[in-house]
Order: sequence, then structure tokens, then C-alpha cells
Amino acid sequence: MSSQNINDDAISASTEVEEASAARARPERTVATPELPELTPTADCVSLDNIGLILDVNVTVSVEVGNARIPIRRLLQMSRGSVLELDQEAGGPMNVLVNGKPIAHGEVVVVNDRVGIRLTEVISRADRVKSIN
Repeated sequence: MSSQNINDDAISASTEVEEASAARARPERTVATPELPELTPTADCVSLDNIGLILDVNVTVSVEVGNARIPIRRLLQMSRGSVLELDQEAGGPMNVLVNGKPIAHGEVVVVNDRVGIRLTEVISRADRVKSIN
């Protein structure tokens, strides 16, 4: 028998011993897939339980009176007393925005020489949550 055959047999036997001890050291495992319930969003997805945590957070409330598109030439010609015509009718509803997101519609009122807005329609909670996303 040649020395090459003896070396090949020794390597083969050594590999078989290593594979057998590796199999004994690591028993076969089965992995089960957990069954999770189906998650579905609810209509009332905002919880009021922890509302106290955010009561002191400041937000920016603004009223959108109307819009206008004008050329830069006309904008540069404007001075004190110029009138900018808006796309909104006088007495028409105004949009109330919180941090740039619409939350209500209202109408302009004057109380003791101060201008305010009376809310005429509040956007539904579901629509407000959708506009956040």
C-alpha cells in the first residue's frame, strides 16, 4: 500500500469522526412558526388615556383667508393701501389649520374691535388622522 493511500484513508477517517462528533454536539432542532392574531386598525385609533402628556405642547394655529396668483411685476408695484384680490368670496368659509394641517372651517367675526373666527365645521377625527400621515 502506498503512503498516498494511507494519508487519504487517514484524512477520510478523520473527517468522518469530526462529522459524527459535530452531529452529537448539535441535536436536531425543530422550529415552530408562532400563530399571531390578525391586526386590524380601528376607527378610533387615537387613545385618550395619555392625553395629559401633551396638553402643554404648543401648536401653531392659522387661518387661511384665501389665495392669489399674481405676477412678480404686480407684486413689486404694490405699496401701502394696495388691494390684493383673493380667490375667496367675502363672508365665505375660512380654513383653520394646525401646524399646516386643516382641522376646521369657520367664518370671520368681530368681537370688541378684534377679529376672530367662529368654527362652523370641524373635520372628523379620522380625516384629521389621515392628513397627519
